[in-house]
Amino acid sequence: MEAIVKISTGKLISLSEQELVDCDVHGEDQGCNGGEMDDAFKFIIKNGGLTTESSYPYNAQDGQCKAGSNSAATIKGYEDVPANDEASLMKAVANQPVSVAVDGGDMTFQFYSGGVMTGSCGTDLDHGIAAIGYGTASDGTKYWLMNNSWGTTWGENGFMRMENDISDKRGMCGLAMQPSYPTE
Repeated sequence: MEAIVKISTGKLISLSEQELVDCDVHGEDQGCNGGEMDDAFKFIIKNGGLTTESSYPYNAQDGQCKAGSNSAATIKGYEDVPANDEASLMKAVANQPVSVAVDGGDMTFQFYSGGVMTGSCGTDLDHGIAAIGYGTASDGTKYWLMNNSWGTTWGENGFMRMENDISDKRGMCGLAMQPSYPTE
């Protein structure tokens, strides 16, 4: 959401993840116990947007919803990228960052430390990351550039490269199964 707001307004606003954790708990989304990106987008639309990180700081635990927070940014809707179609995902990522669900519990994913992640990885979707680009490594391996939320000590300073265009249409760690992005 921060990316589409920046693309459409020119302003980069750090938005409150904690507002989602505390307030988006009346459906599939359950705070620190997880949820779905599309449901978060639905909540943001219904809520009239999200407030800033500084107004509603992240504290990494479930809390009481602070109703009445002033909205700093809104979205009008969201789009689902066709499932299991990395070519369609590539078209979407060419325009803006895309939310993707992956098997973040897979050891290959959890212990990623650099380079293009190849090999086998599960598809039990349990973690959201952002697909922000794509490229080709010096050895010719095509990859997705991803941004993870686990801090700069994980992966390549918080980023990772995951192999693109693998034989499994679900994508590496299931990244092509449920991609979606907010619209302004």
